[in-house]
Amino acid sequence: MTNDIQKHEENLPRYRQPSDILEREDGFHIFMDVPGVAKEDLIIDLNENELVVTGRACFEPGADEKFIEVEFGGCEYRRAFKLSNTVDREKIKANVDNGVLELHLPKAEKAVPKRIEIKAG
Repeated sequence: MTNDIQKHEENLPRYRQPSDILEREDGFHIFMDVPGVAKEDLIIDLNENELVVTGRACFEPGADEKFIEVEFGGCEYRRAFKLSNTVDREKIKANVDNGVLELHLPKAEKAVPKRIEIKAG
């Protein structure tokens, strides 16, 4: 049985999720749809200048059930983002709610825009 499950997981289709990226004063916000993926099945890795999001959605029938037809099924999500030096890597946060993953990538202090005060005299 374990080998059957492993074979099933290895054959899951892999998707590159579309994402929306917003730049705000406090940093960058990335939004990704991850339908069917539980928090426990999401992994976010930061390797130098690359942020990688992977997730897995598995839909297994219950003990007294069997699939008649599978159109949605399970799948694997993977998306990588190259980060610039303007991102404060130590403060990156992630939140998943109702199948939407939000990543907040704060701007590094030196990259935060600021207005310069002008003094007279």
